[in-house]
Amino acid sequence: MISRFEELDNQETPMGEINLRRRFDPSLEVDIFEVKLGDEYLMSSLFTVAEIELAHLGLAAVSGEKLDVMVGGLGLGYTAAAVLEHNNVGSLTVVEALGAVVGWHERELLPVSTELVRDRRTTLVTDDYFALMRREPTRQWDAILVDIDHSPQHWLNTSHGDFYTADGLRRMARHLKPGGVFALWSDDPPEAVFSATLAEVFATTAGHLVPFPNAITGGISTNSVYVGTDPINLP
Repeated sequence: MISRFEELDNQETPMGEINLRRRFDPSLEVDIFEVKLGDEYLMSSLFTVAEIELAHLGLAAVSGEKLDVMVGGLGLGYTAAAVLEHNNVGSLTVVEALGAVVGWHERELLPVSTELVRDRRTTLVTDDYFALMRREPTRQWDAILVDIDHSPQHWLNTSHGDFYTADGLRRMARHLKPGGVFALWSDDPPEAVFSATLAEVFATTAGHLVPFPNAITGGISTNSVYVGTDPINLP
């Protein structure tokens, strides 16, 4: 008999109680993995199209071999796993603030965990991505792909807000190699204000609307991915 619901982990974190659960949806005949932070649903394995496109759209904007890629925010792991589909990626570093989330993957609890943690290119780092971007860089990356907050205007923590300013993006861009790429997932459609801010820091920018079928509503939903290429006007 298939269990309809299983709590896989529940921990207190500096951001509040985080919960990982698996439930079987009989109408879709699939297991769905969900994450809640406090009372807020953070993510679901039912909606991963845009998380995967974050990797593909970001890496499509950078060329070369043995690329060094950073992913900010591990979550269910779909962005990181999609990065590893690119044979020209030489290394993948995933920065995740919550040790509980890193532990889920190290215990191989999630659908993509095994392929992610057993790939020799992968390094999982428990650190605050936003704090890391404020520090002086000790290493530079060909691409930095970020999926942490709901959008540039809707943050999980108010301390993240400065990242989405021109100065914050410039600090982040110091961690990129010349010609490097920054890509950002958002739950909202591309917005003119953040697009203009991105254009202050990168020579080439784009805001991609990513549609996907919504099995719950029966319609089409959208997320978006911002891409900035080739940092300019850095301090």
